[in-house]
Amino acid sequence: MIAQHYKDMLGAKSVIREISEWSTARGKEIGYDNVFDYSLGNPSVPCPPQFTEACLDLLEHTDPVALHGYTPTLTLPEVRAQVAESLNRRFGMDYTADHIFMTSGAAGALAHAVRCVAVPGQNVVTFAPFFPEYKPYMEGAGLTLRVAPPRVEDFQINFEALDGLVDENTAAVLINSPNNPSGVAYSAETLTRLADYLTAAGKKYGHHIFLISDEPYREISFGGVEVPYPAKFYADTLTCYSFSKSLSVPGERIGYVAVNPHAEDAAYIVPMCGQISRGTGHNCPSGLFQWAVGRCIDLTSDLKVYETNMNLIYDELKKLGFTVNKPDGTFYIFPKALEEDANAFCRKAMAYDLALVPGDTFGCPGYFRMAYCIGTDKVRRSFAALEKFVHEVYGVEI
Repeated sequence: MIAQHYKDMLGAKSVIREISEWSTARGKEIGYDNVFDYSLGNPSVPCPPQFTEACLDLLEHTDPVALHGYTPTLTLPEVRAQVAESLNRRFGMDYTADHIFMTSGAAGALAHAVRCVAVPGQNVVTFAPFFPEYKPYMEGAGLTLRVAPPRVEDFQINFEALDGLVDENTAAVLINSPNNPSGVAYSAETLTRLADYLTAAGKKYGHHIFLISDEPYREISFGGVEVPYPAKFYADTLTCYSFSKSLSVPGERIGYVAVNPHAEDAAYIVPMCGQISRGTGHNCPSGLFQWAVGRCIDLTSDLKVYETNMNLIYDELKKLGFTVNKPDGTFYIFPKALEEDANAFCRKAMAYDLALVPGDTFGCPGYFRMAYCIGTDKVRRSFAALEKFVHEVYGVEI
């Protein structure tokens, strides 16, 4: 007898993937250059040449038995030390290698983090708009995801909703900054208030409430602004990171969990991750890519195109009368649709070969996401289709 839970999930495909698949199919009909595909958050810039050189050097000059063998259960100690040193340098932290655990991307990091601090039957609280895969991540660990409604005026945290969601059964709060889909980064003021709230809630309910900070877009920030590092604000923080966006290597599935050294039972969490790997099958992420990111620890791809694209799209949306917050980072923007039903809005856009993702899937009905990790020329060419769409369907004067 097969597992009914996963069979049932077959009927709930990712909306983002479905729209991306439509874009691919439509591209075969009219040429993909003529489909303005803002659906999928797949980096559009190459990895830095140093990453390729690191991989080639490792392949050419490292004993293949060692290079391609299993890494230690707790992952490569030298790479863990390199991650710790980089975080300390950049954010004034005091991590050691013992506080870092390498994972198969940010998804693997989250899978370990939630199992370290929560047990089946507990709940985790997050804030809309949120990455929709959080729900299966939490449910797969036997947890309930509780979602606070969005504060749409600025997409900072909706603190007014927290009291009704955090209770004695809450194990952790999960944040994503800069945020997918809004592009907004939580401010130092927001993070300070969140830290104070979690400290007070922990005292009220008699146990520490952890903060799990999902940060795959940390390096994509705009206007020279430094994105605040949440672990600086709250001791009980587990930081989940992926090199997918910073180095443009999403297919290599490499990231880490960083345990704030001042967290409750911090010394146990990385060894616990090793045990969690045994039970989840996340054992030993690629040794080649662990070593390669260690050599490129402070490098990024050339990420400037995302800010260029963001400014072009933001200005165009404002010109057309959309309500939209200017992103602080990521490669997403999250405008309000021109009708209440964002699903209908996005379906109508398809007739103009525009692939947009409705905000309902992110817990924020009435909005839609544009992933602008595409070529700048294509961004510019998409504006004619966007203008025709909003003029013909919604009567917007151009």
